[in-house]
Amino acid sequence: MNLRLLICLCFFLPASLLPAQPGSIIASGTGKRIEIPFQYENNFIIVEVIFEWLFPMKFIFDTGAEHTIITKKEIVETLDIPYVRDFKIIGSDMKQELVAHLISGIPLQVGSLYAPNQNLLVLDDDYFRFEEFTGVNVHGILGANFFRSYVVKINYQKKVLTLELPKNFDPPERFTEIPVTIFKNKPYLIVKTKIGADSSAINLKMLLDTGASLSALFHVKTHPRLNMPVNVLKGNVGKGLGGYLEGYLGRAKSLSIGDFHLNEVLTNFQELSESMDTSSLNGRHGILGNQILERFQVVINYPEEKLYLKPTKQFYKKFTYDRSGLILVAGGYNLNNFVVHELVPGSPAEQAGIKTGDIIKRVNWIPHWAMSLDSVSKILKGKPGKKVKLKIKRGDETLCIKLVLRDLI
Repeated sequence: MNLRLLICLCFFLPASLLPAQPGSIIASGTGKRIEIPFQYENNFIIVEVIFEWLFPMKFIFDTGAEHTIITKKEIVETLDIPYVRDFKIIGSDMKQELVAHLISGIPLQVGSLYAPNQNLLVLDDDYFRFEEFTGVNVHGILGANFFRSYVVKINYQKKVLTLELPKNFDPPERFTEIPVTIFKNKPYLIVKTKIGADSSAINLKMLLDTGASLSALFHVKTHPRLNMPVNVLKGNVGKGLGGYLEGYLGRAKSLSIGDFHLNEVLTNFQELSESMDTSSLNGRHGILGNQILERFQVVINYPEEKLYLKPTKQFYKKFTYDRSGLILVAGGYNLNNFVVHELVPGSPAEQAGIKTGDIIKRVNWIPHWAMSLDSVSKILKGKPGKKVKLKIKRGDETLCIKLVLRDLI
């Protein structure tokens, strides 16, 4: 079963294989900093990227990806852009070997940030299928090579990225400074966590990853005392490059980033087999994703390897998980056809008689065409005991089904 289709945009490629990556520049006349608006959909930061000075595309802003990649190779082939060479890359499950192509000399623009001569990776196949699992048409991933020379501020509440040259940057007031390590353009930090109520706290090295829609993922047994909690749901903890990530969903008793303490953190646990080559993990024990980062205003000073955090009003909200047991995918021209992909066994949805392949036509009084996958997900994460009425299409039948939400983990 799939506990929920969260996506981790991680893949592993020896950086020495790629040509040196040209930097990006802020257009003259825009001042000391630029602001880039973004969409925040299904816990992803999505920005508009102008490709080849002409074509608007949507990319996920991903601090956990070293390189910028295009997931829809048909765009590149339509423009007859030649491949320079091919690469073998290892998926986020660290098992499957996949194919990517290198294109070079590509101009990109994000807001007033220009990168006239970029090297990009093009996936041989659309391994992510973003449109199904996020409800948004996404064409690529904006990796850290694009913004590594800047101070980057992420304001989740205002949905704005701010990029500033380091020479113009002054540490923000009322933010807490936390050291990070930048390795292959990616930021790592140390967090302290307690997995179970009776366990002692341990320090773990985590990747700060805005390309992960989850809250946290731990690689079990990469630390002598990093074990799973007692109560977990088994299944696929997410979707990454190369397929689904097998693992478990549970809760960490606490997780601390500097002086900020979070309790009962919804956490994914991934078991790594002894046969896996984990050298590409750079000694990390897991990742921190957007469901934790969105509780802060976040500033990453890449050149000086510093992180600044300021908690928002969302900091103390509880970590909630889908309470229906429905695993949905989006389809149709406007991505507002919602199909039941899978069901959590024993969940309210399964007990109510919903089946894989059912198409949701209405949620409570709202028709499917007036909703997004994100808005449906929010309803299905409602309070325990809340009743949700669904109008379902099953073959030639139309069914009205009522389910009562309850906690699954």
